[in-house]
Amino acid sequence: MLERLRALLAGVAEREEEAAVAGAKVIVGLGNPGREYDNTRHNAGWWLLDVLAQRWGVPKFRAEKNQAIATTRVEPFQVRLIKPLTYMNRSGSVLVPLKRMGALDLGRDLLVLVDDVALEPGRVRFRPSGSAGGHNGLKSIEQALGTKDYPRLRIGVGTKPPGADLADWVLSSMPRGDRKLVDERLPELAEAVETWMRDGIEVVMDRYNR
Repeated sequence: MLERLRALLAGVAEREEEAAVAGAKVIVGLGNPGREYDNTRHNAGWWLLDVLAQRWGVPKFRAEKNQAIATTRVEPFQVRLIKPLTYMNRSGSVLVPLKRMGALDLGRDLLVLVDDVALEPGRVRFRPSGSAGGHNGLKSIEQALGTKDYPRLRIGVGTKPPGADLADWVLSSMPRGDRKLVDERLPELAEAVETWMRDGIEVVMDRYNR
């Protein structure tokens, strides 16, 4: 009897979750948990996620299993901001339940915010799909979703010097001048995310990829 009740409650919770996600905009910022990673290049997705939360008056993220979530409404959309707490190479696990529900239109309602070592600080690229390009977070998301076809915003953090180790580079803090170039673009990128929600990835690419 107890097991049947638990199964019933789990089913109710899953249906409620599916209803909450259906039609919502889901924005996933890639990064690593822990204060020691806050200012590292790999956490650029979290930097923009924090700017969005502040812009939209979201008081704080709440820890829930393997992720930190903030939800709000940016008319006319329900919006869910997600920070995976699994470390970079398992980031995709936060999307597995949403994929299983089938409640998320990947091409229209999901946006992944990610650092990019192929772009200089201050440069960005919105893309409707594409390869992981060696990025472990994108590899994990691609594996979880079973597709490369989901929008992403690549935030430039600078190319590693010749001979430097890539892992050390992305897990290092940016020089003050480079970080300033990124920070100066974040308010504009928050506006770009709102444009993506309203008008789609093609419009935002034409307007902000430069």
